[in-house]
Amino acid sequence: MPATPVAFAWTVRSKDENIRDFLVQHMALRRYQALSDLDHTELTRLLTDADDQARELLATLGFFNPALTWHHDKTAAPNASGHLGQVILDVQTGPAARVTQVQWQWQGEMTDPTSGVVLQSIIEKQWGLPPGEIFTQSAWDRAKNKALRQLVAELYPWGRLTQSQARIDTLNNQVSLTLTMDSGPVVRLGELKISGATKYGSQQVERLARLSSGQAYRQNDLLEAQQRLVLSGFYDSVFISLDPEGEQAQAPVNIEIKESLRQRWQLGVGVRSDSGPRLTAEHTHHSIPGLHWRAVSRVAVDKDLQSFGVELLAPPDNSLWRWNTSAQLQRQQQVDVMISSQRWRAGRIQMAPRIDRSYFAQYDVATQQNNPLGAVESWSGNFAWAWRDFDSLLFPTRGLGLGIELGAGTSLGQVQQPFARWLAKGLHIWPLGERSGRIALRASMGSVVIQDTRNIPTTQLFLTGGDNTVRGYAFNSIGVDLGNGQIGAGRYLSTGSVEWQHPMRWQGTTTDWETAVFADVGAVANAFHLLKAQWSYGVGARWRSPIGPVRMDLAHAQALNKWRLHLSVGFTF
Repeated sequence: MPATPVAFAWTVRSKDENIRDFLVQHMALRRYQALSDLDHTELTRLLTDADDQARELLATLGFFNPALTWHHDKTAAPNASGHLGQVILDVQTGPAARVTQVQWQWQGEMTDPTSGVVLQSIIEKQWGLPPGEIFTQSAWDRAKNKALRQLVAELYPWGRLTQSQARIDTLNNQVSLTLTMDSGPVVRLGELKISGATKYGSQQVERLARLSSGQAYRQNDLLEAQQRLVLSGFYDSVFISLDPEGEQAQAPVNIEIKESLRQRWQLGVGVRSDSGPRLTAEHTHHSIPGLHWRAVSRVAVDKDLQSFGVELLAPPDNSLWRWNTSAQLQRQQQVDVMISSQRWRAGRIQMAPRIDRSYFAQYDVATQQNNPLGAVESWSGNFAWAWRDFDSLLFPTRGLGLGIELGAGTSLGQVQQPFARWLAKGLHIWPLGERSGRIALRASMGSVVIQDTRNIPTTQLFLTGGDNTVRGYAFNSIGVDLGNGQIGAGRYLSTGSVEWQHPMRWQGTTTDWETAVFADVGAVANAFHLLKAQWSYGVGARWRSPIGPVRMDLAHAQALNKWRLHLSVGFTF
């Protein structure tokens, strides 16, 4: 297709590519190029205005004394530059202005030396534009917003930035900053004003929110209450805020909720990189008549795995503990072995944004193809604990997660042997900087202590490999070599992963896409000294989709000398 004709050519020349791209993108001259009826007189006027605009734009980047030279070549070839010739701007930015001092003024109850002086010190020490830093408009705005967020995070939700001034000495390229912050009164929470609670009642909202009248205001307490309500599954949307029209010192808390439908069906069709097409169906009943427990039934079918499960979950008590029971029937092809299993659980669980706890009794039975022992059974008592400290539960960019599972029981049937089982896991996401991305380190280790592993169900033992463990290998394809190409579950497990996630930028702006480079390792054995590392490495892409992070990874399994594509959605720990 022929190029769109322009009235004049427009070029910026600078030693700094970022400066050049910034001016080209934001200056109005770019828009006027498309005016076919523009004449020389009008262009001359536009260039005068453009000089003022270029200086204003450069000032937002901290350059207050730039040298700008304009060239208007009216004789340039019309075919290349338009009928008005070519416009060239040569930019020499000169030195950037730097901050020389920051002056703070404090107002409100924060001036009380017994309560506010510590927060004052924190805000001043963590100020984002200290002396010596280059002054830019964006950095100035970010620093003020950060300081205000720190002020209103605890005790002072009505705090505000009443005055801010940047005094610029353009001759010496120096900037002096002055800020005045008014904290307002120390605030405690008042009564809860709940709206939208019809099907499941206000008492359940109060139990999940755990916001008490008289407690000191913390922004995180409101956010965590909001997360607990959403994660409970009873509410489609939750909004929690202080009532600005109530008493300022003891502000009422508005909780606006939209309850989920009492019953819900979800049908899904997808593809698993390990087993091909997959069909899923899920039915949720939020309040079973008479019992008032929530029931969730799930069915999943693909080439290698067919499963059916039912879970019953009681409403939470005042400590957020809930009774639960579940049953799962599963038929799974593990490499060349077909395993049919059942798992029944009953116990209590406590779920929160940061910490999950559960204890439960569990019965397992598994039948492995060509196993002369037939069905193998066990029962056990178990405890599980998970702790998360991530900046976001949906798209984490920093933080730490730890988890542990402990269990003890005995095998059933003709041979009864006691056993113990433990599994520990961890994830550390370490940020490298806004433009450099982050490093994600993941590890897990576990073992089963028993005299003979043949006497407990394989579902109590370990396998690894697949999308979320050792990429490059099929799901649960790393285990104990049983000979004849068969793989069995083992009593020892160890996995690890290191991944560099790097944001993708387009025209200077961070996009919703990231690249990844990773290396995974995993091993399963029946003796600790027999653990043999299975390595993989590869590259991937990440997309911040509306339903969570979508991961696409191409991994090479070193032991197999094969590449495998992995697709997965969501972040879980």
